[in-house]
Amino acid sequence: MKIFWRLVVVLVVVGLGFGGLYYEHPEWVMRQGTHLGLFFSRVQSNYVMTPEGRVHYYEAEPLISGGGVPLVLVHGLADRDESWAPMLRRLKRAGFHVYALDLLGAGRSPAPADSDYSISTQEQLVADFIQSLGLQKPDVGGWSSGGWIVMKLALDHPDMVDRVVVYDSAGLKQQSANGAPIFHPQTEDDVQKLASALGAPPIPGFVARDALRRLQSQQWITDKAMASMANGKDTLDDRLGGLQAPLLIVWGADDQLLPVSKAIRMHELNPRSELDIMEGCGHLAPKTCASRVAAATADFLKMNPAPVGQVRTLAKMR
Repeated sequence: MKIFWRLVVVLVVVGLGFGGLYYEHPEWVMRQGTHLGLFFSRVQSNYVMTPEGRVHYYEAEPLISGGGVPLVLVHGLADRDESWAPMLRRLKRAGFHVYALDLLGAGRSPAPADSDYSISTQEQLVADFIQSLGLQKPDVGGWSSGGWIVMKLALDHPDMVDRVVVYDSAGLKQQSANGAPIFHPQTEDDVQKLASALGAPPIPGFVARDALRRLQSQQWITDKAMASMANGKDTLDDRLGGLQAPLLIVWGADDQLLPVSKAIRMHELNPRSELDIMEGCGHLAPKTCASRVAAATADFLKMNPAPVGQVRTLAKMR
């Protein structure tokens, strides 16, 4: 009987300790949960040396002969590679060999003090990442400002990539500085406004407090990136029509940060592109609507020849 009660006491103490840890550092705890889930899904956490330093990435390799079609995924501003977790699992099952990297200043990659964190700088990192891994013309996908990065990569280095997929992407003049104030939160209420703009549900106060600490610790990086975007140097309005790689544009119909009108404008600038509009999804479509987004991505990347010029609205799953 004594052993039973000792076990009960141990479990209570562990539970209280975990609860306290989660209350004080909820983002860290949730991130560890994501790491663990990826580990059990046989998604590897790796590093590769690049000219910029030791870059972290997740690698999801399908269990098929030949290792699958290589696909490099690039996250957006103030984000990190873990955000691709729902897509990594699904694209792996669809037969893709997926690499999702942390950009400069993000996650477990270097954060050099002298970097400008511009689209061009991050584009060079992605190019060096591809070359350091020895990938031969992978498909590339980018989310939000990550979409801007991969489109610029495909324009500047057309021989380096095969097909391009962007998700709720920045990159046009009207988009370059959009959302600048909301990416500079000063209070927990500002964090709630950011979550709302991204299409996320309201978050508990203790989670907002932790998110505010993280965002403020990285604010210098975000400010440098936003300043670079705002100067218009890297915008793609005048170049997008010359993109030779097949392009799929995926967009959440309810995106408040970058409204779907931006997707339509992007498609008009490159009429050969495919445009898939996801009903019931916001700016976080690759996370909150991962099943539909991954299916649309896989269909586009597998179809031979690549589809051209269609605009589709993909209904919300019931």
